Amino acid sequence: MRSNSLGSIVSVFLLAENRLLREALARLLAKKKNIRIVGSEPYCPQVLQKISAAKPAIVVLDSVTKALSEERIVHRLHEARPEIGVVMVGMVADEGVFLRLVREGVLGYVLTDASALEVWRAIRDVAAGEAVCPPSLSVSLFRFVASTQMSFPSERANKIPDFSPRQQQLAGLIREGLSNKEVAARLNLSEQTVKNHVHRMLRKAGAADRVTMAELFGPGTANSSLC
Repeated sequence: MRSNSLGSIVSVFLLAENRLLREALARLLAKKKNIRIVGSEPYCPQVLQKISAAKPAIVVLDSVTKALSEERIVHRLHEARPEIGVVMVGMVADEGVFLRLVREGVLGYVLTDASALEVWRAIRDVAAGEAVCPPSLSVSLFRFVASTQMSFPSERANKIPDFSPRQQQLAGLIREGLSNKEVAARLNLSEQTVKNHVHRMLRKAGAADRVTMAELFGPGTANSSLC
């Protein structure tokens, strides 16, 4: 999590298709003593390298199309520099778009009618490790979380089934994403024996598939088509 005091300098990279917006934001932010612009570019194939070299704390984006395109620019930004905070400006109050951007990793969401002060505050707050969105959309996050089936870490710990040592070994390999055939080869077992173990483990865990079962044992991946 980012941690900036209100008096520290926040480095900002402006990534916007609209040149007028880039220039307006640059002028606006240049007036703030605790903001330093380290780059201002339109979208281009080399822009990720430019951002990585500039090492900003915050990247300001203006394009939903670019953020949610196949290029997945927000995701790629976080892959290159996980500590970067992303603030989207000039957005619409669209719940679907908002939730998709949050899933991509956006932490600041500023609407088209926001004031200059609100833009600055969003950058400052995200740099301090907070998330920012309009009150009208914050309820969307609560509804989304309430509608999803998910287990919290403390709950997951209480739900871990009492597997035998062999089943725990199998669960670990499944969590790594190994197929039944690969697990069988690793443990020198027949594939049918592994399948039998997996089905018994699913019943014991009360899980519908191996993906759900793997989640009980922590982060990892499993191929749900294998059982």
